[in-house]
Amino acid sequence: MQKESPQIIKKGGFFKELVKFTLIAFLIVVPFRVFVAQPFIVNGASMEPTFHPGEYLIVDQLSYRFFTKPKRGEVIIFKYPQDTSKFFIKRVVGLPGETIEIGNENIKIYNEDFPEGFFLEEDYLSLRKKDNIKVELGDDEFFVMGDNRPQSSDSRIWGPLKEDLVVGRPLVRLFPIGRIDFFPGNFKFQR
Repeated sequence: MQKESPQIIKKGGFFKELVKFTLIAFLIVVPFRVFVAQPFIVNGASMEPTFHPGEYLIVDQLSYRFFTKPKRGEVIIFKYPQDTSKFFIKRVVGLPGETIEIGNENIKIYNEDFPEGFFLEEDYLSLRKKDNIKVELGDDEFFVMGDNRPQSSDSRIWGPLKEDLVVGRPLVRLFPIGRIDFFPGNFKFQR
């Protein structure tokens, strides 16, 4: 007596499984992309030579929301204050509660620890722009600037950046292949 192999026949099985798979993928991918990490492509020359147009970044959106605040020298992605449908990438120069004074191509920062102020050493810069500005930051404001100062629209032009506009920080630069990097562009200041 020959045993018959069991056969499974489901009507609409493939379509039903495809719908289930799509729904599960949607429930996993969308929250991950909205709340954890999402891709961005650099557009414009304001952060050269640190970032070039067309570079593909994965942005960490969790760290600043739940674990830490942006630090001086870190590169952040944020919603442009004058049009929140656009995203900008800049470097944090001034922190909440500080006073920033820019003059003669130098940045001087005043805060509780340094009431007499200190000059910011920016070894990552290749181009500077002469500005004369003094700004007092509120408790929820950052002063951000592009690394390519002559080509950057930043806090010197549109004022301090409110903390609630910060989206995240570059976690990985994926493209171009020769410039793959984790936490690209971050710079640790001595102070």
